[in-house]
Formats: sequence, C-alpha cells, structure tokens
Amino acid sequence: MTRMWRVGTRGGRRPAFKGLAAVLAMVLLHGAWAQPASRPGVFVTPENLQRYLQERREIDEALAEHQAGRWAQAERRFTALAEQGSPVGRYNLAMMHVRGEAARPDMHKALELLETSAAQGFVRSEHALGEIYERGLAGLPDHARSVQWYLKAAERGHVQAQVAAGTAYYLGRGVPQDWGQAAQWYRRAALQGEMAAQYLLASMYEKGLGVPRDARLARYWYEAAAANGDEIAPYKVKEMDEVLRGRAL
Repeated sequence: MTRMWRVGTRGGRRPAFKGLAAVLAMVLLHGAWAQPASRPGVFVTPENLQRYLQERREIDEALAEHQAGRWAQAERRFTALAEQGSPVGRYNLAMMHVRGEAARPDMHKALELLETSAAQGFVRSEHALGEIYERGLAGLPDHARSVQWYLKAAERGHVQAQVAAGTAYYLGRGVPQDWGQAAQWYRRAALQGEMAAQYLLASMYEKGLGVPRDARLARYWYEAAAANGDEIAPYKVKEMDEVLRGRAL
C-alpha cells in the first residue's frame, strides 16, 4: 500500500509506520523530499534552513499523530502543512482522503492535492495518481491517464512506476502494446534491484520478446531475481544452464 513517510536525510527516507489498511499498492522511496538547495539559484540561508527544519518537525509531529490513530489531529496538522505549500503535507493529507481516514473523505480533493504536490516535483504523488487512475478509485479506471502519471514518476527513477510502465507497454493497457518499451522499463527497474522486474526481463530474454533471444542474459537476470528471493527463479537458472550446456556441445 502507499504509506505516509517521514522526511529523511538526502538519499534516504524512513517509514513512519506500518500496518495501515491497504488501498493502494506499496510504492518505494524516491523523491520524498525536495530540499531547498535542490533548485538552481536557491541558496541555503539561515532563514531557509530554519524553515526547512521547522517543516520537518511539523511533518514528524503530524505523522506521530497518525501513527497513534489520532486521525482528526493528524488531518488538522497535514491540512495546515498543505496550506503552507508543503508537497509532503499535501501528499499525506491526500492519502488520508484516499484511505477514508479524513473526517469527510473526498477523492476529488485527494486528486487536487496530489496533482498540486506532483506539480511541485513530489514523485510519490505522481505514482499515487497513476495507481488511483489505474484502479478507478476516483471513478472508472482510466488506463491512458494512469500511464501518463506512471511515466512521469518512472522517468524520475521511481522503481514501482517503472514496473507499472513496463507492464502497461507489455499488455498494451493505456498505450499501444510495445514489448521493446516494456523491456526498457523493466530493465531500468531491474537495475535498481527490483525482483519482479528482474524476473520479467529474464523471461523476455528467454522468449525473445522485445529483445533478442539470449539465454545468457536470461540466466543473468533469473539469477539476480533468485538472489533477491524469487522462488521460481532458481529453477529457471537451472533451465538456462541446460540450454547453455546444450549449445556448448
């Protein structure tokens, strides 16, 4: 499911809590905070730093309220952050609406918050929008719009968005079927260590779908998936070993 997240240090994020009822699928930790110095021409002044640290504290306090099950207090805090222009606050408030935790859940309000947060460069909001439109949580499923949001997040390195984009191209769902594009997105996710993408890319090399048929590369990616815990991949590694031995004879 999509979680709320604490603001972490640059290059890492800490999960605020676990165990919330699932509405959206789990997303990974990319772009969870845009630091003041990340924009060209923006200098880290004492005032900017103080503002940044204050917002971090307010986000942590709001998340602590949510973790404790005090949703009304959490909603008030996230609303205040959203009104201050915080993309993290807007994202987390939107997730409360999506999960039905807000006092008056409103999916249209959630979409508005997420789109504003996404426009601020918050990649988790882009991925969440892709999931909402894919699942039809705000009406009928809209696969074309879903893929547009997945691609935005995927281009900026969000690994689950990359898998989602690859699957959309693989199935021709929301975009014309294109196995070559599917393989490209699976490869980008696989290079980030995503187990499912590694297995899917291996199967594409094994079958020659969107990529040249290549037992060695198939074996390589099956082995990577096996190392990450996929239960079927070790058997596929053995199959590829048999194929490669047969070619060597």
